[in-house]
Amino acid sequence: MYYYFIKKFLFLFDPEKIHYFFCYVINFFYKIPFVKKIICKAYCIKDKRLQRKVFGITFHNPVGLAAGFDKNGQMIGPLSMFGFGFIEIGTITPLPQNGHPQPRLFRLPKDQALINRMGFNNQGLNKIVERLKKKKIPLTLGINIGKNKSTIEKKDIISDYITCFDALYPYAHYVVLNISSPNTQGLRKLQQKEDLLILLDYIQKKNQKNIPLLIKIAPDITKEAIDDIISVVQEKKIAGIIATNTTTSRVGLKTSVQKIKSIGDGGISGLPLKEKSTKIIRYIAKKSNHTIPIIASGGILSVADALEKIEAGATLLQIYTGFIYQGPGLIKAINKAILEKYPSKGP
Repeated sequence: MYYYFIKKFLFLFDPEKIHYFFCYVINFFYKIPFVKKIICKAYCIKDKRLQRKVFGITFHNPVGLAAGFDKNGQMIGPLSMFGFGFIEIGTITPLPQNGHPQPRLFRLPKDQALINRMGFNNQGLNKIVERLKKKKIPLTLGINIGKNKSTIEKKDIISDYITCFDALYPYAHYVVLNISSPNTQGLRKLQQKEDLLILLDYIQKKNQKNIPLLIKIAPDITKEAIDDIISVVQEKKIAGIIATNTTTSRVGLKTSVQKIKSIGDGGISGLPLKEKSTKIIRYIAKKSNHTIPIIASGGILSVADALEKIEAGATLLQIYTGFIYQGPGLIKAINKAILEKYPSKGP
């Protein structure tokens, strides 16, 4: 139903405007108890066999929503109606920022993909903290943090991450350092071993309560760079890796070259990212002897894609573009498939 009717209607309009319209609608439905129950019954699967205990946290099921969809933590309750096992909000920066000029979000239907150059648009740390103070969190919550666009000096970049971490960790089950978005200039340099070691050293000194800390990496890095990241994760006792962020590559797209050029810069998510993400997951799992928990993010648009990530070595899954293209039924379908493939216990 979603694919044939609702999606076709929604895709007639600007992607960012439709996103905010969708958020308004499900916020409205969430406040109506009987509608909330109907939606939950349609999409949620409650089965203890789906539970996963990862870095000391129990996840109700292994299918989560990636950062970027709910940047400001406004949709945690409403989104839980669709059966997610966890939700990651953000990316959050110390100061509010508008992000890049619109339009900055584009669909590539032929590729089942999106291009975005949002630029960490969010309401800023103080407003989001005040919101989280008032919320009852109904499921496992990850919080994704980054630096402001105007922050350039290394010491100030570190300060941005520390400021966010200090303020947000009381509300998070885990915290993610976003060091891999292609839409903030210079951010991906933080994946370099020396800079990453310095950043993590400062953060871990502040992490007195041992909140699980993860890093989100890019799909466009070399094996040597991944080796460095693995060694840093092990040395600094980082809880896990999210693989991966969006890609800057435009290779192999079905969308016309002219349209891609007219869109311009931005990271691609969705199906074109699938193979890159899976290769990196498989490499990290093998190289670390499956000692590093991996959250798979990128190119999960079907049950087969999800199972492929698990077989490659992923512990948990995150969807975003798949949620937009396939609808909330994808979450239930993946969880049902996991139960069928692993009927007695998780992979």
